[in-house]
Amino acid sequence: MSPVLPIAPLLVFAWGNASRGDDALGPLCLERLRAMPWPQGRVEFLEDYQLQIEHALDLVGREHVLFIDASRDCVAPFQVSAVRAQRDASWSSHALSPQALLQVFADLRAQALPPCTLLALRGESFVLGAAPSTRALQHLDAALPWAQRWLLAQAGAIDALAR
Repeated sequence: MSPVLPIAPLLVFAWGNASRGDDALGPLCLERLRAMPWPQGRVEFLEDYQLQIEHALDLVGREHVLFIDASRDCVAPFQVSAVRAQRDASWSSHALSPQALLQVFADLRAQALPPCTLLALRGESFVLGAAPSTRALQHLDAALPWAQRWLLAQAGAIDALAR
């Protein structure tokens, strides 16, 4: 039997399709963040094509969650917002919004939701087979320092609570 590893208090969860132009922004941001040095056991990085009901289980035991996705609707270069549980039209589809995912968690678990933040990266071209656009990559470059500071601030807050 393999040992059970403790759950990292911070989860960075990005989704998108690397084959659809700017939709790759979430996974690209996660890849760059993952390559940076982080305190061992403090941050987990998770990537998928889309949010699904099963991902509610990935939120269990977290102190904070950072969702990262490309967006046609956010302001350029990126937008940050708190995510709250909310049932929406996506809850019955094959792909969920972050709000609907939190609602699934709330419906399944008798515990408080972890604080969740959405980092939306402005994308403009989501064409199948295209590479991310130059502007979208500039938006990613602008968002990375914010994401680094957010992770460091959350890791510091968790360390302070542990003392």
